[in-house]
Amino acid sequence: MGRLSTHILDTAQGKPAAGVRVELFRDEGAGERLAERITNADGRCEEPLLTGEAMAAGRYRLVFHIGEYFRAQGLPLADPAFLERVPIAFGIADANAHYHVPLLASPWGYTTYRGS
Repeated sequence: MGRLSTHILDTAQGKPAAGVRVELFRDEGAGERLAERITNADGRCEEPLLTGEAMAAGRYRLVFHIGEYFRAQGLPLADPAFLERVPIAFGIADANAHYHVPLLASPWGYTTYRGS
């Protein structure tokens, strides 16, 4: 059965990013919000963002609210922060596959890839 998962690593402090708000949107039409999660102590969402019948081929967008996270960590951020939210637009071609979208982030940059 297919599923969509994510995790976040705080590369500025070398640890998982706990307490980050993550939103998932369908990136077609009106951009309907499909899910919202908060990362756990391991920087992961407790449940998949999509699974079962909700997992469908199409275009999606994850939005990571990292500005809130870095402020809560006590890191000094400019106003406005260089990175407040990180949107990652991606496609799901096979609804039966596992799609994992990790985020490695600091207040100044980020990277992502399709994980396993």
